[in-house]
Amino acid sequence: MLELGISKLALIGAVALVVIGPERLPRVARTVGTLLGKAQRYVNDVKAEVNRSMELDELRKMKDTVESAARDVEQNIRTGAEEVQHNLEGTDTSAGVPFTPLETPESYPQYKHPRKNWRLKQGATPQWYKARNGVRTKALSGAARVARYRPHKIN
Repeated sequence: MLELGISKLALIGAVALVVIGPERLPRVARTVGTLLGKAQRYVNDVKAEVNRSMELDELRKMKDTVESAARDVEQNIRTGAEEVQHNLEGTDTSAGVPFTPLETPESYPQYKHPRKNWRLKQGATPQWYKARNGVRTKALSGAARVARYRPHKIN
């Protein structure tokens, strides 16, 4: 590896001062610094991209293992369910009596969203709770609201 000590850097600076000249040296130094910064950013971007691709490969491998484990679990559950269904449809071997599965209802009650009947829900709230929290229980017309909230004249 290239070792740059203080003495070598001083020698390079002196040669640059003689070759380039004192007028153009600051501009050249700025340009060299800018180019070195761009090169470092480029190298850091390449390193980050390589790290991202390695992490992506690791995540893909992990995803594949999780998917295979999920498939195995699903297969085990299916075989177990098929065995249970076969046992329920077949005969009970210990008693020799045919085994009938449990009866299922023909129709299930339809799901109702809780916000469908909001008036019933509002009516279930106690009056003292509505009064404490400022819930309006009676509708006021515009004129009644103006008359209620108009400031009173003091004589």
